[in-house]
Amino acid sequence: MRPRLSYLAALLGLALVVSTAPAADYGLKQGTADLKSAGPLAFGPEGILFAGDHMGAAVFAIDTNDKTPAATTTPVKMDKADDRIAGLLGTTGSDITIADMVVNPASGNVYFSIGRGRGPEATPVILKLDRKGEFSELSLKDVKFAKAPLPNPAPRPQPQRKDVLTGLAYVAGKVYVAGLSNEEFASRFLVMPFPFTDAKQSTSVEIFHGNHGRLETNSPIRTFTSYEIAGHANLLASYTCTPLVKIPTDELKPGAKVKGVTVAELGNGNNPLDMIVYNKGGKDYLLMTNDRRGVMKISLEKIGTIDGITARVSGTAGLPFETLTALKGVVQMSQLDKDHALILVKGSDNKHSLETIELP
Repeated sequence: MRPRLSYLAALLGLALVVSTAPAADYGLKQGTADLKSAGPLAFGPEGILFAGDHMGAAVFAIDTNDKTPAATTTPVKMDKADDRIAGLLGTTGSDITIADMVVNPASGNVYFSIGRGRGPEATPVILKLDRKGEFSELSLKDVKFAKAPLPNPAPRPQPQRKDVLTGLAYVAGKVYVAGLSNEEFASRFLVMPFPFTDAKQSTSVEIFHGNHGRLETNSPIRTFTSYEIAGHANLLASYTCTPLVKIPTDELKPGAKVKGVTVAELGNGNNPLDMIVYNKGGKDYLLMTNDRRGVMKISLEKIGTIDGITARVSGTAGLPFETLTALKGVVQMSQLDKDHALILVKGSDNKHSLETIELP
């Protein structure tokens, strides 16, 4: 049976074959990566970190030079991570924003996209947390990097400016970028071959939103990952209020207008925050965290055969799921290995903690 967890394979280094060429072969050059904002993160081959910059409307590829597997796999457990990070940056916990968190599959170290300060003037910082529990800053000066500007970004003021770039993923030699453009069909995926080449056109995405009872083209994707269905690569994406959609990657061609298939409606008044795909007991699941509806475990067993939602629905519909009531306040998650995930949890005191959990 062919492996179906294509993005998970990329994260774990199990099934996705990537080039072992040195970083210079990826078109990276020495210099300063001039990020303007802290945005989404994703890892590619050979410890290369992709960093999204919504204010600068660009994606950066940065060589972390972090390719040595960890000698130990000690579970991560840290209370008040905000204060630890703030201490390193010479500020207070209330003056930082944790924009994203991702595990480097090459080393097992954890990377964070941090905004130091508030609003559009916040300084972007990338931090590494090693398996010994120590933070360090990834310098953006004198590093090997490449930069890919986003074509036709939506000219939106704060805080909507973040919707220019809402998510990143690296799959089989391509970087997938979700966000809004200034085009008629604003919601889009941008597919960038890596090493970067000019991306002059994006793919517009239309979905049917069951809770709203209409087609939508202007709502941004909030979080997404990849998953193979019957041997074909798909992106699983979720939007505000909370439709879950599958989109075949071979349809994401420059200038095309693609209609995603809505496979679940997971409840209105809600924003999805992060998701991972994993296998448990021989079955595949999507784990998704939300701002108002907690962490959902969604069975993917019928995703290849389920009919798409094409009419108004009330409440939830489509793929079956359960809400994991034991997991509260989860705002970010990233897979550590085939059995465990790292979660970032916001407590009632607005402080964030880090915790390793067994995948449910």
